[in-house]
Amino acid sequence: MQRRALLAGVTAATVLFGVGLARAAEPIRIGSFLAVTGPAAFLGDPERKTLDLYAKKLNEQGGVLGHPIEMIIYDTGTNAKNAVTFVKRLIEQDKVDFIIGGTTTGETMAVIKLVERAEIPFISLAGASVIVEPVKKWVFKTPHTDRMAVQKVYEDMKREGYSQIGLIGGSGGFDKSCLKNAENLAGEYGLTIKAKEQYGRGDTDMTPQLTRIRDAGVDAVLFCGFGAPSVIVAKNYAQLGIKAQLYYNHGSCSKRFIEGAGKAAEGIRLPCAALVVADQLPPGDPQREVALAYKKEYESAYGEEVSTFGGHAYDALMLLVNAIERAGTTDRVAVRDALEQTKEFIGVDGIFTMSPEDHLGLDLRAFKMIEVRNGNWKLLY
Repeated sequence: MQRRALLAGVTAATVLFGVGLARAAEPIRIGSFLAVTGPAAFLGDPERKTLDLYAKKLNEQGGVLGHPIEMIIYDTGTNAKNAVTFVKRLIEQDKVDFIIGGTTTGETMAVIKLVERAEIPFISLAGASVIVEPVKKWVFKTPHTDRMAVQKVYEDMKREGYSQIGLIGGSGGFDKSCLKNAENLAGEYGLTIKAKEQYGRGDTDMTPQLTRIRDAGVDAVLFCGFGAPSVIVAKNYAQLGIKAQLYYNHGSCSKRFIEGAGKAAEGIRLPCAALVVADQLPPGDPQREVALAYKKEYESAYGEEVSTFGGHAYDALMLLVNAIERAGTTDRVAVRDALEQTKEFIGVDGIFTMSPEDHLGLDLRAFKMIEVRNGNWKLLY
């Protein structure tokens, strides 16, 4: 069975695999809204591909509790208003049981009231800490938060002996949350913020902001952002010949960033999930086998290198399946409770242990500090 819906330039696709199973049991309907196109497509495209791949794989293995998975995926075009429209449709028309999605923080935050009111377990794929801090009853997430990324970067800055730092980020929801956390946490790590700069949406040159940061006399700089600005900042930074160590957050843990920035990416340090350096993990690392298996499946299916963003979707789907299986039912309340009781679940983003006070379930051990070397990722520790 296959259904398709079209909305003014935004495509929605519903795919049900394992048709034979559908005759035996009602499908588990999982709704998703992703930025498959638009500025955040480099995040949403691998998320969609991952959900499609593993929904099919699960159905080939007999489904979940004997029920086939029906994935209903809408493309937001990286637009929060579209996210609201599609989530309403998922809830009211598609009658989904669960929701995985929200590629960006803006899209996620725009729909939280809707999913909370409908009492549907929702696992976000966006990064900002505000999504789960404070905890919201029906909302979970898989990516490490921007707050965690700042903490990991600051630990490394302190370890390297840096103390005078600069910040630069954009005006989007994730960027602003990251910058706020960076300001609030600096003192805890003995760091002094000498300069803070922002750029606007659509800006194509950050030279003025970076020049002011350079002239402030910093020895390290943290970039809060993702997408096209990550490439622009790296190139402008190199063009200005700034000597201070440049750090990025986990929003750039994609080979597409390195390809876009080219030689300008060399030497940039950033915290990433173990997935991007899976083959560099020691044999005893508990995530190695899981990460390598996902990497192999994804790259074999699509002929492109895996990214942490697809990994967020993988963990979300596997956490949901694990919760359904432990609950022994598809009842929303029971599955929500099971998600909250997740213990030591090994994913590609980290090892998840959730609680009523923690709907992410990861700590800083889930981050690996890596560096761009010779056009590739190098695991530091």
